[in-house]
Amino acid sequence: MSELPSAILFACTMNSIRSAMAEGILKSLHGDKIYVDSAGVRAGEQNGFMVEVMAEIDIDMSNHNSKTFDSMDDTSFDLIVSLSPEAQHSAVELTRWMSCEVEYWPTFDPDAIRGRREARLEGFRQIRDDIYQKIEAKFPPISD
Repeated sequence: MSELPSAILFACTMNSIRSAMAEGILKSLHGDKIYVDSAGVRAGEQNGFMVEVMAEIDIDMSNHNSKTFDSMDDTSFDLIVSLSPEAQHSAVELTRWMSCEVEYWPTFDPDAIRGRREARLEGFRQIRDDIYQKIEAKFPPISD
C-alpha cells in the first residue's frame, strides 16, 4: 500500500483482545498520522492477558475501554479491518450507509486458549505477533 488511509477501524467480537491489540499496534507504528479506533459486536471486559502481552512490546493498553459499533461517536472510516466472523458481518452491514472498504483478517479466537497461565500468555503472544505482522505488512512505517 503506497498511501496510508486516514482513518481505520479494527473490529472483533468483544473489543477486548484482538481489535484492541490491533488499535494499539497501529497507533504505536504511525502515531497520529492515522486515526485509529476499535470496536466490537458486543462490549467485553478488559483482558489482563492482553494488557500484559502488549506491555511486553511497550504498548500500554491498561486504559483501553471496550466499545461496540453502536456506541462509536465517529463512523467516518476509510477502512474497517474485521478480525472475527461476527465483526465481518457487522462491518459489511455498516457499508450499507457508510462508504468504506472492508477487509477480513481471520485471527485466532483467544477464547479457545486453555491451560495454565504461561500457556495462555503464549497463545496471546502468538495472536499479538500475528496481528503485528499483518499490520506491519499492510501499513509499513514510513519515514518522514
